[in-house]
Amino acid sequence: MLQAALLLIALSAALIAWSLQAGQYGSFTAITTFYTEATPALLARLALYQIWVLWAVVILALLALRWRLAQQLLAILLLLFSMLPLLSLFGSQHYIAGLGGFPIIGSGQGVIKFLALLVMAITLWRWPVAKPAERFWLNFLPVGLVLLWIGGMKFLPFEAKGIVDLVSSSPLLSWLYLLANEQAASNLIGIFDWLALVLLAASYRWPGLFIPGFLMCGSVFFTTQTFLFSFAGAWASPAVLSSSGVFIIKDLWFIANMLLLWHAWQQRWPRQRPEFVSE
Repeated sequence: MLQAALLLIALSAALIAWSLQAGQYGSFTAITTFYTEATPALLARLALYQIWVLWAVVILALLALRWRLAQQLLAILLLLFSMLPLLSLFGSQHYIAGLGGFPIIGSGQGVIKFLALLVMAITLWRWPVAKPAERFWLNFLPVGLVLLWIGGMKFLPFEAKGIVDLVSSSPLLSWLYLLANEQAASNLIGIFDWLALVLLAASYRWPGLFIPGFLMCGSVFFTTQTFLFSFAGAWASPAVLSSSGVFIIKDLWFIANMLLLWHAWQQRWPRQRPEFVSE
């Protein structure tokens, strides 16, 4: 599971780096604004530094498949790489006034996803010594937070309208609009997100809930990745993600967290492991 998680980190970092090189900054501008004035010249210079860091992540993630030292170096790099965006959440530019501090779609929502990388960094650093319970709750944290936070936003009218293009383009979700209006369909997605995280959290006490909780949470992030193929605005050009595509691909980080959470659950409750899971 660790190897698969590392490959997902490498893949996402490579795609984001390639898109940054093409000028697709995503939430990068809003993050920079927290620290200083985001002039075009400064953004271009900082983007170049970030591209170097991302390619370093790719290289270290691949080397970490075999070497512990590479895992430790990757952990340090991911820690530094994720902390700067996360600190920008203390700024007002990510939030919509009057809505209880919910993050702006495409800005704050993209930034909180860096928590998944922060947790990956801690997990990699403590991999030889961490107990299954620590790995379970550590990797549940970003999954649970993003489902709680972004799932809750689905009940707000502006978010219900904001996801229409994504949902209507998806063969996995577009049927919701045949059964309900935009707001009701968004509410159903929010309820699903909340139910998924509750089941996954409760599975620590009741192991029988883990499989449905894991599958429900995993389906959220898997469905997000299908937008790369169904949503026309996900790509700026062939092989280059748009800003929306960069936002979408970051959910691979949560899938990596889910894989490590699965590994922790297998270690803690080996007798509960399904027969179809290979060693």
